[in-house]
Amino acid sequence: MLAKDKKVGFDHEAMRVNVKVMPNARRNKLIEENGRFKAYLTAPAQEGKANSALIEFLADHFGTKRSKIKIIRGVKSREKVVEIG
Repeated sequence: MLAKDKKVGFDHEAMRVNVKVMPNARRNKLIEENGRFKAYLTAPAQEGKANSALIEFLADHFGTKRSKIKIIRGVKSREKVVEIG
């Protein structure tokens, strides 16, 4: 029997990913670089606009609801840990 790792995301368990946010980009895009994601967002880093845009963009990218995505660490930082579940 295989051990389940919560970070992998099997059987409806949450997956955590490291994301570096780059606000004020020309277009929204997500790339994987050195084991983490880099999210380029058109939203500015003001009043939580970039965080909201990140949640919406990741929900679209991973095909899940916005309510299933939470910023666990780094709400006021560009370096974030996001839980997708």
